[in-house]
Amino acid sequence: MNGHVKSMHFQQFMQPATTLLSLLLVMAVDSTRTVAASRNQQCGNSLQQTLKLTRLIQKESVDLIKTYKASQGEMSELFCKVSVNNVPDPNISGLEQSQRIASIYTHLQAFFPHFKRVYEQQTDLQLPTSPLLTKLTAVSAGSRNLADRIKSFYQSLFPNLPEPEPAGGPTTLPPPQNVFQQKVYGCVVLKTYKELLSNISRELRTNKVCRRTQKNTLFF
Repeated sequence: MNGHVKSMHFQQFMQPATTLLSLLLVMAVDSTRTVAASRNQQCGNSLQQTLKLTRLIQKESVDLIKTYKASQGEMSELFCKVSVNNVPDPNISGLEQSQRIASIYTHLQAFFPHFKRVYEQQTDLQLPTSPLLTKLTAVSAGSRNLADRIKSFYQSLFPNLPEPEPAGGPTTLPPPQNVFQQKVYGCVVLKTYKELLSNISRELRTNKVCRRTQKNTLFF
């Protein structure tokens, strides 16, 4: 009888404890979902802002190429059709989403030395008041801003991964060129960079990294 009474007391003691534990678990799950939803919204907002900036620079790059061709004189329409070595690949690479975002950053970084070289060459070929020089500066500055945003986005999503670095090492610039070669090189660099921006825009539109981050948080 005493054993039965003790068992009754134990069950009465455990029922509130079990109820409290269940409540705490529900609260923990709700809290995790709230945090995950907040992170997902922040991720989505950052992704949309980065996409908007990409589209803006992409639009500016189209105008830049038109200005470039108009400032190069005769045969300018043919300059962009010539094959040139040492110009970075515009294609985004990687199997994992982290690798593809890192690839965007490293590709942007690879173009900066080429932008500098084109600007230096065109400074010798154009008048100081040339709108081409102004637009080259604007697109280059906007691209650095985009690279910084991509880097921050990458680090916020993958804080435990190392900072992305170019897979092929330092960018290789072309050897000294004559005037014709400079005009061709500049046009090909700008055309290829416009292709990169188009690829970045497509990647940011289709990348599901924010949804994946939410799922990982929920299952954690």
